[in-house]
Amino acid sequence: MDRQKHRILMVSDFFFPNFGGVESHIYYLSQCLLKLGHKVVVMTHAYENRSGVRYVTNGLKVYYVPWRPFLMQNTLPTLFLTFPVVRTIIIRERISVVHGHQAFSTLCHEALMHARTMGYKVVFTDHSLYGFADAGSIHMNKVLQFTLADIDQAICVSHTSKENTVLRSGISPEKVFMVPNAVDTAMFTPSPERLSCDEIVIVVISRLVYRKGADLLVEVIPEVCRLFPKVRFIIGGDGPKRVRLEEMREKFSLQDRVEMLGAVPHAQVRSVLISGHIFLNSSLTEAFCIAILEAASCGLLTVSTRVGGVPEVLPDDMIVLAEPAPEDMVRAVRKAIDMLPGINPQVMHLQLSLMWIR
Repeated sequence: MDRQKHRILMVSDFFFPNFGGVESHIYYLSQCLLKLGHKVVVMTHAYENRSGVRYVTNGLKVYYVPWRPFLMQNTLPTLFLTFPVVRTIIIRERISVVHGHQAFSTLCHEALMHARTMGYKVVFTDHSLYGFADAGSIHMNKVLQFTLADIDQAICVSHTSKENTVLRSGISPEKVFMVPNAVDTAMFTPSPERLSCDEIVIVVISRLVYRKGADLLVEVIPEVCRLFPKVRFIIGGDGPKRVRLEEMREKFSLQDRVEMLGAVPHAQVRSVLISGHIFLNSSLTEAFCIAILEAASCGLLTVSTRVGGVPEVLPDDMIVLAEPAPEDMVRAVRKAIDMLPGINPQVMHLQLSLMWIR
């Protein structure tokens, strides 16, 4: 007997052409559901002149609702003004399940609330960790308690994320499932030719914001360059903290050793990764971090801060963990450089591929 085919509405303020982990997750999850025979529709806000209905790969239908973001790609919270649009899309597409993504997406919260009001099944996926003490977190946790009070199921990307979400929202742990992020290893393959270790290249691909540890990079990079003359950095990504990294590069005269690429489209991430030996992640908070999976699949040894769900992502022989402090990060980079001769990118790629098959 065939399984029931669903018609699923993915809702979030974060989707392509914006770049990030949530955007990639929604896109690839939608593609997998389409391959299984389900109907998938995405609802997000307009991006510049991208408004209305668009079709992307494999007929994935995207509604770019004509609302403009007002803060960090979020639309203005209106509570009830989104109801007519959400209702129209749900009825027009004959939706059976509404799936919201990311706790600080206002569009997600409002769509889940309206869908439950109309009696539809709803699922929520949390992609980030939040605190309990600062004003922003207290406000967000209250909103989360309100939204998830009547939800059917919730998904978190790591055990740490699940614990965090249960504590913040008060939702029953039986309703929350841990489903880790994954990466298509066929898209992230190592360079056919092994790189020489005469010059060691450390790659950073991240949004350059406080939460991703850009301020930590400002202190770590000059010290690593001082200790290791043969190390060079490639930094991909954009954000408000880019100015600080540019100033650091000027101050320490590291223009020839720190290359700033700006925003890197997802299709070009592999070509940047395979030009390096080590991937550096300096996040201050992270529920999972899909970027280190992509780097490991390309055969890079990872150095990362020991925060959130990061220790759950990779086995110990693929990652060097450090506390989010400059001295410990430099120590971890030193350890990774010493480990490099024993790292085989092709073996690492194969090991990661088999790990996900299991």
